[in-house]
Amino acid sequence: MFANIFKNKTVLITGHTGFKGTWLSFWLKKLGANVIGVSKDIPSSPSHFKESNLDEYLSDHRMNICNNEDVRNLLLKNKPDFIFHLAAQALVQESYQNPMETIKTNALGTASLLDALRYVKKPTVAVMITSDKAYDNVEWVWGYRETDKLGGADPYSASKGMAEFAIRTYVESFFLNQDIKIGIARAGNVIGGGDWAKNRIVPDCIKSWAVNEIVEIRSPDATRPWQHVLEPLSGYLWLAANLYKTDKLHGEAYNFGPISTQDYSVSDLINEMKKSWENVQWSDQSTINDLPKEAGLLKLNCDKALSDLNWKPTLSFEETVNLTVEWYKNFYTNKKISVSEMTNAQISTYENLAIERGLSWSN
Repeated sequence: MFANIFKNKTVLITGHTGFKGTWLSFWLKKLGANVIGVSKDIPSSPSHFKESNLDEYLSDHRMNICNNEDVRNLLLKNKPDFIFHLAAQALVQESYQNPMETIKTNALGTASLLDALRYVKKPTVAVMITSDKAYDNVEWVWGYRETDKLGGADPYSASKGMAEFAIRTYVESFFLNQDIKIGIARAGNVIGGGDWAKNRIVPDCIKSWAVNEIVEIRSPDATRPWQHVLEPLSGYLWLAANLYKTDKLHGEAYNFGPISTQDYSVSDLINEMKKSWENVQWSDQSTINDLPKEAGLLKLNCDKALSDLNWKPTLSFEETVNLTVEWYKNFYTNKKISVSEMTNAQISTYENLAIERGLSWSN
């Protein structure tokens, strides 16, 4: 997979205890990488990271990404070949409650890592993961392109826009003629097993349905570019692999979104989930007026990833939902295999589907 580039390489993942970070850690271990993880804490309970005992299979560090000196010392000690920067405060509603902490983590944390990279005197590829919400969302019906305006009305979106500006500054000011190569990745709403974050659609549904409760949904008509967690991760890995092979992509940003151009709403997602988790209900809470503002329509254009990287997503909307529910049903009801076995099995399923469908990164 990925031209075998990650085998025996040292890979640093910030935010490795989070939803995406745990899946990425599993995948890189499967690809033969030596994984070093750094996170401030374990962000949820339950936790995919804890339930899978992932700390036994990688080098696990606790650190505030905003502490520039600690980050620099970690990089100088471990000399990573690749860095995937996922550490973030990733929740829109949380950003309204703690805007300063969100900005510090997402903007200053990103700048802290970039500044530490200035002292690394060896070839290193860094993929900086921001968000589709970095775009200034005016809710038009076509997908945002990488050249569209950045920024946002809510603190989370603004913090991601700030992170993007920090990345651009460091690329242009410090990394034009060095061995550090930077890629920027923006992905849509991600679902999949092992996500237990607050105020997210899938975790809210699963946690309620697991105890036979009705789940309350605040924005059933909102549409998002839903994709399985392995979809953007395949994009991040393939972007890193291409940066490793060529200088042409340095400093470029890429969208990674789902295979379908059809708009799927929150209610579409829930109703598709209900097909595999029977006898469950949800209630529409959209008439409540004191909820924080969130975007109603958000789409990505991924033509650049196809053109430059020959990257395409693998899964249909239905396959995405089926894999997600399968993971949670094993955890809550079946318990046929362990969390780590289920996670690795789904990565293998995803890899095999990519191979069958002739996707370039699967070679």
